[in-house]
Amino acid sequence: MGLVMDELAEAPAARLRWNPLGAAPPVYGERRNISLQMEDRTQPHELRTGVAAAANADILNLDGCALSALIAARRISCVEVATVYLDHIERTNPAYNAIVSLRDRDEIVAQAREKDGLLARGVRQGWMHGFPQAIKDLAATKGLRTTLGSPLHRESIPVRDALFVQRTKQSGAIVIGKTNTAEFGLGSQTYNPVFGTTLNAFDRTCIAGGSSGGAAVALATCMLPVAHGSDNAGSIRNPAAFNNVYALRPTQGKIPSEGGDICLPSLGTIGPMARTVDDLAMLLAVQAGYDRLSLTSARDSAARIQEPLKRDFRETRIGWLGDFDGYLAFEPGVLDLCEKALSVFADIGCVVETIRIDHPLEQLWNSWITLRAWLTGGSLAARFSDPAKRALMKEEACWEVERALRLSAMDAFEASGQRAAWCRTVARLFETFDFLVLPTAQCFPFDAGLTWPRTIGGRSMDTYHRWMEVVIPATMAGCPAVNVPAGFSANGLPMGLQILAPCHQDLACLQLARSYERATNWNSTLPPHPFAASRGQINGRSCS
Repeated sequence: MGLVMDELAEAPAARLRWNPLGAAPPVYGERRNISLQMEDRTQPHELRTGVAAAANADILNLDGCALSALIAARRISCVEVATVYLDHIERTNPAYNAIVSLRDRDEIVAQAREKDGLLARGVRQGWMHGFPQAIKDLAATKGLRTTLGSPLHRESIPVRDALFVQRTKQSGAIVIGKTNTAEFGLGSQTYNPVFGTTLNAFDRTCIAGGSSGGAAVALATCMLPVAHGSDNAGSIRNPAAFNNVYALRPTQGKIPSEGGDICLPSLGTIGPMARTVDDLAMLLAVQAGYDRLSLTSARDSAARIQEPLKRDFRETRIGWLGDFDGYLAFEPGVLDLCEKALSVFADIGCVVETIRIDHPLEQLWNSWITLRAWLTGGSLAARFSDPAKRALMKEEACWEVERALRLSAMDAFEASGQRAAWCRTVARLFETFDFLVLPTAQCFPFDAGLTWPRTIGGRSMDTYHRWMEVVIPATMAGCPAVNVPAGFSANGLPMGLQILAPCHQDLACLQLARSYERATNWNSTLPPHPFAASRGQINGRSCS
């Protein structure tokens, strides 16, 4: 559940990756066998045999690293890429409602032609040169409608780009539209009264997760090569788990934050989403880096993220947190699936131990909802104070403001102290363990007609976000947390695991995720074809 509402690199040395030229088109609903081979960069641009014939299938199935390399080598053009993606979005998006505010096709293709012109003159802007990219509808995009999923901002058009959007464009991406989000980013269910509900890539009767649900579904269904999200309470991690993709909530400050007060202790951050860990690392390198206007942004070089991800993990110590010794409620089947996936870490040489945390977890939760209400409610308070605007705000947004209005300065001070105590607890854990692992969600994707589950595992959920409490430990610690796919339920619904590393060890987090990826290959499982069954209804109304 992310919130960004205050204001509307070059590729590394060649890695082993899938070469799509000549590969068979994917079959929806089946696992695809991806053969890895070194890219052939010796073939001249003029000899592009087989590309046109396989373009529609192969371009869409390219991972970001392969797509970037082929564009850079001019073996496929930016116009070809834009055309194939726009055709696919036109066919596919109506079934899922993931991409919104799509720009005019002619404008997008014209921009792609300009990108080709730059390449012809020997100018490559960056890793994302020619990539179609849609921005989460919480982030400001200059000249492109940014609604925050709220009728209050239905026609809002920002006059500037958010910082990470600027960096995305500087890397050569073409912004084609926005991805759907929960209203004001509140809740891990992507629905709003402006655009309606985004549906799960693997079961269109179920939720996509949120609030970056549009991004996750667009990624899983190959409507985008890579995507971004924002994460306060799992808004990157939850939809990634629910749609079988990878996502990283980076160390707090790795990607500079923006807001009304840049000195406030933020809970949220921007982060990358991708179908492979290599792509995740490359997109993070685009987004990350110091900004002089963000006093808390990290000064470490973004180039370090692009270091080789291959690493030996023998004797690496992993602490399994599970359900925190029964503290968290889980839907039956979630823990069993995650514990089965946990065995993969042992297979790659890690030593896995179940651990118990000596910390008052209910206090941790209460400190988070206090800080959340203080920061989120404060951002929404001006809207809430106007009765006409308040009537158009979702119930959960009003709840956050009402809670914030009841808080005192001492409440916020004490919650901040409790957060610091949790950070010290986590730091001590990392003195013994190299990584911590726990589930990404407490339930599988549920009926898209529900706003949030009122019970899990027989226990009542007392707030609209209590069912996502499992993501709060990483948020409050400010450490990197990557979601990796953990497999599927008996009903074919995805689930994920969180890998947590010490603060500022984002590279290590990605390295372990990549080793896990290579040992599992869950990302080769594609969603079922969207038109295999009757089309889901998307009618622009809120779920209830």
